[in-house]
Amino acid sequence: MSKRKSPISATVDFDAQGVQHGFLKLPISNDESAWGAVMIPVTVVSNGEGPTALITGGNHGDEYEGITALQKLACSLKAEDVHGRVIIVPMMNTPAAHAGRRTSPMDGGNLNRSFPGDPDGSVTEKIADYFTRELVPMVDVVLDLHSGGRTLDIIPFAASHVLEDKDQQHQALQGAKAFGAPYAMMMFELDAEALFDTAVERQGKVFVATELGGGGTSTPESIALTERGIDNFLIHFGLKEGELTLPEKQVYLDMPDASCYVQSEHAGLLELTLSLGDEVKTGDVIARVYDMNRSGAAPVEYRAQRDGLLAARRFPAQVNMGDTIAVIAEVVDSLD
Repeated sequence: MSKRKSPISATVDFDAQGVQHGFLKLPISNDESAWGAVMIPVTVVSNGEGPTALITGGNHGDEYEGITALQKLACSLKAEDVHGRVIIVPMMNTPAAHAGRRTSPMDGGNLNRSFPGDPDGSVTEKIADYFTRELVPMVDVVLDLHSGGRTLDIIPFAASHVLEDKDQQHQALQGAKAFGAPYAMMMFELDAEALFDTAVERQGKVFVATELGGGGTSTPESIALTERGIDNFLIHFGLKEGELTLPEKQVYLDMPDASCYVQSEHAGLLELTLSLGDEVKTGDVIARVYDMNRSGAAPVEYRAQRDGLLAARRFPAQVNMGDTIAVIAEVVDSLD
């Protein structure tokens, strides 16, 4: 059965030249606003012929590096700076961003687990559907800016995925490298079916994702890195003039399978024995979980199942069963 047209409308003209600031308007009706709308900010910067880039932040509302950098970009990017078209959406899941939460307070929806979406579904599913059926078809490349949010802290990297189309995979990998973070990764997702990544890649478009810190905050360093990376991305894909700003050395990381994720089988107080970026050897103790209901009980130790480095860690000290407490990625010489 064919889906109806998206209920979301744009107050910008995606085909117009110049700089436009507006909204993606999703009608809602609730106790606070009988005839209301979710207003998702969007900026479009267009100048002549060229590729189209979609740059997104706030897929999760507590990941501030991307949101902040894109708010700044929307203020500063001029039409004469661009060859083609740049669509900027700083807060894809605007309700979650206003609430400072990973998920939407309107329906509990995790936008990055809601694709391809549904025009007749929840608020979050309607947003996912609009991106899938309206925005992604008009673009060539997508940069989706993530970080760890309130529950994770992650080394700064840009990532691509293993794809059936090896030319598409190569273009995404080169984009991830060109972003210019200290690390570039071939990333394994625990369940990719409902991700924005997958919705974009299935349309044959080039998709680059990032993880750029976490802890539910940002720092001057993480914002500067994000801004440089966005600029590099636009230069690499021909939307801006300039030279790439790259680190002196970029470390390549591979996540070959789900065993890279270390998940807790216990609830309690988490002690991590390593810092982000530290080297890990198979058998090393990487974490201990203490029973918070009694003293004098020996902690449960978690040991590394592979060599690599600590790429991500749980941020809060308390942990529940099923929480990812660490991610160990393999250091490799090449990702090609």
